[in-house]
This record gives sequence, structure tokens and C-alpha cells, in this order.
Amino acid sequence: MSLRPTIDFLLYDWLGAPSLSERERFADHSRETFDAVLDTCERIAREKYAPFNRLVDTEEPRFDGERVILPQATHEAQRAYAESGMLSAAQDYAIGGMQLPYTVEAAANAFFAMASVSMGSGLLTVGNANLLMAHGSEAQKRVFALNEFSGRWSGTMCLSEPQAGSSLSDVATRAVPDGEGFEADPLGPRYRLKGNKMWISAGEHELTENIVHLVLAKIPGPDGKLPPGVKGISLFIVPKKLVDTEGQLTGERNDVALAGLNHKCGWRGTTNTLLNFGEGKYPVRGGAGAIGYLVGQLGEGLRCMFHMMNEARIGVGMAATMLGMAGYHASLDYARNRPQGRPVGPAGKDPAQPPVRIIEHADVKRMLLAQKSYCEGALALALYCARLVDEQHTGAPDAADEARLLLEVLTPIAKSWPSEWCLEANSLAIQVHGGYGYTRDFPVEQYWRDNRLNMIHEGTHGIQAMDLLGRKVLMEQGRGLKALAARIDATVQRAIHVPELAAHANALSEALQAVGAATKAAWATGEPTQALANAVPYMQAFGHTVLAWIWLDVALTAQASPASAARTGRLRAMRFFFHYELPKIGAWLAVVSRRDLTCADMPEEAF
Repeated sequence: MSLRPTIDFLLYDWLGAPSLSERERFADHSRETFDAVLDTCERIAREKYAPFNRLVDTEEPRFDGERVILPQATHEAQRAYAESGMLSAAQDYAIGGMQLPYTVEAAANAFFAMASVSMGSGLLTVGNANLLMAHGSEAQKRVFALNEFSGRWSGTMCLSEPQAGSSLSDVATRAVPDGEGFEADPLGPRYRLKGNKMWISAGEHELTENIVHLVLAKIPGPDGKLPPGVKGISLFIVPKKLVDTEGQLTGERNDVALAGLNHKCGWRGTTNTLLNFGEGKYPVRGGAGAIGYLVGQLGEGLRCMFHMMNEARIGVGMAATMLGMAGYHASLDYARNRPQGRPVGPAGKDPAQPPVRIIEHADVKRMLLAQKSYCEGALALALYCARLVDEQHTGAPDAADEARLLLEVLTPIAKSWPSEWCLEANSLAIQVHGGYGYTRDFPVEQYWRDNRLNMIHEGTHGIQAMDLLGRKVLMEQGRGLKALAARIDATVQRAIHVPELAAHANALSEALQAVGAATKAAWATGEPTQALANAVPYMQAFGHTVLAWIWLDVALTAQASPASAARTGRLRAMRFFFHYELPKIGAWLAVVSRRDLTCADMPEEAF
């Protein structure tokens, strides 16, 4: 079974991606050039990634005391991806990019995430370079970002620390000016950093010539103490190997040392590291500490880093989606070929009849339909968000601003909904396989292990939920929520005139009203503790409502298309979501609306 027909339908029939070619930035593109990009990425994913997905799971990165060793297949995949030009696909022609719409770039990258998510396809490197293009100096763009876009160097984001986890206000890595004239360094004001960073993906390897770390750190005050809270955080470029103003290696190793590798249940093909900055293992230029260059303004580090974090959150959602899709395709193939059991007739089962394939059993169809509705719906949401990115960057001012607002509200959903429900899809894929599902003879157990990390990657469910209910739906007097509600209502108004979809349109309208009422009820007292006590159930209900909207909008396009098995499948997946999933929001919203404190008030000693 191929992913391509689904990608083509969503990209071309539903989102109308070829119309982007009418915009000046994308004027050189057409359906033909988009197809060429998809063809190339599909081929590389099939040849360089998919055959080695099990290999990178069993041959984890290992550290020999001097370097991290990865399978040769990972090196070849990295090289093929860099040579494809996808690292700089969305960038200007002037710096070697393709000026490709992000919508198409996201669709093309889906092939790699499905083929072998942990071999990596440059998510962090592209995000790192994009941040520098937005907030870095001209020298930082030229020296660091362009070398990342070319694939010569790779990039990381270094936020979490062992003692702080997601609590960035407790960051303890410190940065001090590096001697006289530090502020005049052509690569940016030069500092010395000391501290430890944990859970740094791709933090050490030899896949590229250099690694560009983006590091959050605090500058001590006159009393030597670090400022409290997140407002004192600054952002620094800390290269693994020092470079000159032309981007050439100087031969000096920066004082960044690998303290150890984290051994995870999944994503084993990507190194995950604990890094020590400035511990003295690699003394550099006669001073103590790792050399780093300030990005942007002092104290603005977290604001800059959110540029990369938001990209990474949408990327994590896409990774979760495609792992779910991989499991769905595997379990569908298994169900079509595995004979087991007999149908029940008026006289019971007839043992004289041959076994039927398990796809003929209603409950197996239920599990397959659930996977299809979760994964194809999540893919549509991810591509919709990608289309908003293009609108934000190339649309008329009003449309661009609305796209920005919609992305603010949808980003927590685009990250967390697939992380939860496409993981559930992977669980159902194991169930379809029965006893074989939890053995390593079949790939579905690895997909589940890989996907389990995405509920934590780039902010847990709880963090995303508090961001959604505590900030995103309230920001700018609720403009983002109102814009989303208007789009959902527009879909409802279109669907209500289609007899086959009218009942679903009414159900979606009721769900939207319920989410709105629960939002007001949660904040009725103005007490954040009460409002946010059930932020995760709120996010689950909000997410299900958004996915129901996405499915109804997709169904409008499918309904108008010629009869085919694919059309039937899409309409039935939409129907499944409305009949089996959307009704769940009532229970979630009930505790939100009551500001139920069952969990928040639970005495610690009672556990």
C-alpha cells in the first residue's frame, strides 16, 4: 500500500497546492515541479531509509570514548537527504534554496518520517538554521545557517537541563563575557558558557563536519547570581568546532563534551545526549568555558528559541502521524493476508468452512477504521498547518495575520493530538497482529516504541494543554479562537447543504459550541488554578473537535469526487470519527466546565 495517493489527494485536491504558484515567490513552480520533489523524496525514503529501520533500532549509537558510532546506513541516508536539497527547500534561490512552498516540503518529508523516523531527515538542523535566518546577524546567517542548509553542518537545540527538565526558568547554564573586546567579535558578542544540557537529540555524531548547538543560558548579574525566571535567558551559538568568518574550521575543538548517551525505548537511530559545556575536557584558547556567540538581544533567548520550538512541535506531530500511518499500513496488510476464525451464522460457526481473513471480522475493521481516521486526519491537519505557514509568509496582510493567529491556536493540537491518538493507532496495529504484534518478527512493536516518545518530545501533553487553555485561546482578546471558530463554522455551513453530510455538520456545530462554553466556564472565576486543573481533558476535547472539522472539510472534497474505493474509504473514516470519537468530548468537557478539582486537590499522602 502506498502513501502517495493520500498525499496527492490532500495536497492537490483538498488544499489546492498548485494555486500557490500564482504567488510571486512560487511562480517558477507547478504541479510538475511539486511532483518531482515528491518523487525524489519518496524514492530516497524507499531506498535509503525504509530498509534500515530495524537496523537502526537494534544497532543503537555507541560511544567508544572518543566518538559516537552510527551504522553506515545512517551516514548514507544523511548524505542522500542533504544532496536532495531538502534542507534548504524553502529558502531563497539566492542562498541555494528552491523557494518551495512549505506545504509541499512538509508533504515530501512525510515519506522519510514514515520510512524511518529516527534516522532523521534534518528537522532540527532546518529549525536551527531558520531561527538564525530570523534572529541572527548577517555573519551568523552566512557562516552558520548557510552551512547547515547545505548539509555540511548540522544543528541542535539545547534547552533542558538535568535538574530543570521543562522548567526553563530554572536554567543554570551560565555565560560570561569572554575577555576584553568580547562584544566586537565578528561572529557576535563572544561569551564563555558553563553548564549541562540533557536530552539533546543529535548532540554528538560524525554525520557532518560540524555541529551547531543553540544553547539557552543566563548571564550572571553584578553579584554573580543568575537572574530568576525566563526573562534573563539569552541564546548562544556554540559550535562543536570553532570556525572563522568564512565558515572554515580553525582546527580548534570547542569545550563541548559528551557526558553520555541516553538509551531510549524508541527513536534509537538518533543519538540522544547529555552534553557538558565548559567542563575543561577540551580547553580552548587558553580560557575556561565553551565559546559561544550571542544571538539577538540579551534576555531575548527564549523568544528567539520559540521560533525553533514551534517548528519542532509541528514536526513532532508529523513524526507521530507518520509512525501511526506506518503501523496502519502494516496492520492493514497483515489483516488482508492472515486467515483466522469463521463468521457466525444463524447456526453458529461452521467448522467445516475454511477460515476467513481477519479483515472480514467487524472488530478488526473497527480497529483499522480507527487507525485510518486518526492517521489520515492527523496528516490532513499537519498539511493544513503547513498551508497556514505559507499563508503567513506570502499572503496579503490580513490573511497573513489570520494565518498567524490560527497557527498559534493549532500548534499545541498539531503537536499533541497525533502524539496521543496516532500512538493509539500503533497500539491498535499491535492488536490487529495478535500475538505476533508484540514480537520483533513484525515492525508494529517498534512503531509503538518510537511513537511513545512523541507525547514527551517538545513539551508534554500537560505543557501543551496549559499553553492552549492558559494562553492561546485567550491571547489578543481571543482573536485566534474566534478565527478558528469562524473557519469551522464556514465548513459547517457548506456541509449542511450536502444531504450525506448534514448530520455531521450539525454534530460539529454542537461540539464547537460545547468547547466555547467550556472555555468560558473554565475561566468563570478567573482563577488559573481552577481553570487549568483539567487542561488536558480540555485539549483532548478541543483536539477532537478540530479533527472532526478537518475530516468534514476533507469529506466535502471527497464527496464531490468521482466514485472510487478511496472516496468510500475517506467518507467512511469521517463517519467513523463522528460516530465513535466526537461523542467522547462530552465527558472531557464536563470536568472542565465544573472546574473539577478531584485531581488538583488530591492530598499527596493519600496516594
